[in-house]
Formats: sequence, structure tokens, C-alpha cells
Amino acid sequence: MVIDGIYYAAAFTAGGAAVWYLTRPVFAIPLFVLALFCLYFFRDPDRAIPDGPVAVSPADGKVVGILTALAAPSRISIFLNIFDVHVNRAPIAGKIGKVEYTKGQFLVASREVASSQNERNTVTIEGEGANVTFAQIAGLIARRIVFWKKPGDQVAMGERVGLIKFGSRVDVFLGPEWEITVQTGQHVQGGSSILARRKQA
Repeated sequence: MVIDGIYYAAAFTAGGAAVWYLTRPVFAIPLFVLALFCLYFFRDPDRAIPDGPVAVSPADGKVVGILTALAAPSRISIFLNIFDVHVNRAPIAGKIGKVEYTKGQFLVASREVASSQNERNTVTIEGEGANVTFAQIAGLIARRIVFWKKPGDQVAMGERVGLIKFGSRVDVFLGPEWEITVQTGQHVQGGSSILARRKQA
């Protein structure tokens, strides 16, 4: 459980209790339901982290697009609905390199234009022999991006590194040294689903 969920749930519960006491109990029910939803939304289950020269998904969600390129990095886009786990994880082990926050719009995150127009936080992890970049992208409902690491920090593959609140998108950028192993439409789990494997030298 991410601590934010407890704070939100406590606030809604307190509000519900006040409404229950001051007005009719029926008016408090929506607030209690929201409190329970916050506990569900901010869940943070353990995941089995795979071994080997692979890149795992940084987020739970549905693969909504794969753009492959020979010269430029390929891109895997993952859409998170409000029922997915929203804790983000490191796709590979390595050192946090560049972290760049870009202000933007809050369009529906499942749309292609969200990758370039929406507010986002772009992170590069410098791995052993290969880098992976991923972007935490805000959506129509998600209005806050949280990243818990800073440049220079070492991370393990699958380690928790951040959070996007209430529906969002994550784009993963892979160089030509990676072979993509997922398909559009596939549902992936952060930290455990393999997105790509390192090609043999």
C-alpha cells in the first residue's frame, strides 16, 4: 500500500463521518465508497522479478501501441486505467541518468497524441551495456506524477521508482540492441512482464 492511499482514504472517511453526523447517513455513503476505492487504487502488490538480459514493464496496463524504428528508439506505449496498479517500476537495473519534467496538456492518455502533448516526466536508466528511457505521462484524470528517485541513484530491475495518480500512460523507449517481445493489446504487469530482450552480440 502506497502511503498516499491511506491519506486519501482517511480524508474521505473523516468527511463521510462528518456528513453522517451532521446530515443524513445516506449522504455519507459516496465518501466511504471513495475511501475504499483509494485503498484499492494505491495498492502495491509484490511482483516476481525475472532474471536475465531483459527489460520489464515499468507499469501495469494495456499495450496500446508499438512503434519500431531502425535509427531512432522504438516505443512501447502502455495505458493504465483507474483499476490498474499505478506504482511504476524500473524496467532495467542501472543508474538514474537524465530526469526531465515537461509541462503539457491532460488529454485522454489512451490517445496517440498524449505521448507528445501531455504533461510527462522522462527518465533514462543507464544499464550495463544498454539504456532504457521511459516517460510517466499524465492523463485526463491523472494530474500528478511522482518520481521517488534522483539522478545518480542506483536501481534494481523491478524496483519501485514512482507513481502516477488516477489513470495515465507510460511510454518505454528502446534502442536497436533490444528485441521487443510484447504485442499490441497485451496486458502487462509492472516489474514482472518482459517487454524486450537484449539481442545477442
